[in-house]
Amino acid sequence: MPTFPLPVRRLLVAVLMCGALLGATTACGSSDEDAAATPTSSGSAERQKFAKTRFVANAGLAAGATYQWIVKPWRAGTFKNGADGRKFALVKAGVAGAFTYNRLKAALKNAQGDPTLAKAVAPLAAGIESLKDLPSKLRKGDGVDSVAGSFDDIINNVKDAGKSAGAEVTNKVPSASQLTSGS
Repeated sequence: MPTFPLPVRRLLVAVLMCGALLGATTACGSSDEDAAATPTSSGSAERQKFAKTRFVANAGLAAGATYQWIVKPWRAGTFKNGADGRKFALVKAGVAGAFTYNRLKAALKNAQGDPTLAKAVAPLAAGIESLKDLPSKLRKGDGVDSVAGSFDDIINNVKDAGKSAGAEVTNKVPSASQLTSGS
């Protein structure tokens, strides 16, 4: 395998991340992705039985991606102008933001199978929907502090709502394939 100078490798990584970002953002717009990402059940009893489990899984993936690629770099100052690795961190944050939005939408859908959970997360629907356009702002580096803060706040609200309904959410960092496929 040929070795490339450092700038070519960075360019190659940036192109691959952009491709992943494109794949993740197109996956976010499809409601079929939500259905495909969660197992289907045959009746309402089964839907209620697994609603909390699916909610915890999807919300945990969203929380893990947010913390790993948005909140942690934001707190470390990686998103500031002139910071080393800023552009790459912003691209990763954009992909993670699209993934987070996708998984939170799936988690809201899952919560509908459990009356207590549905009641707890219902007030969060508008906040989750407000995340829709934020990944593009992250990629561009526009208002990064407020965008990262919004993601952090929404994730903490989802965790609190889940905990109050008996479905405690813990961070689960998604794999690269999960991140790029949106599920």
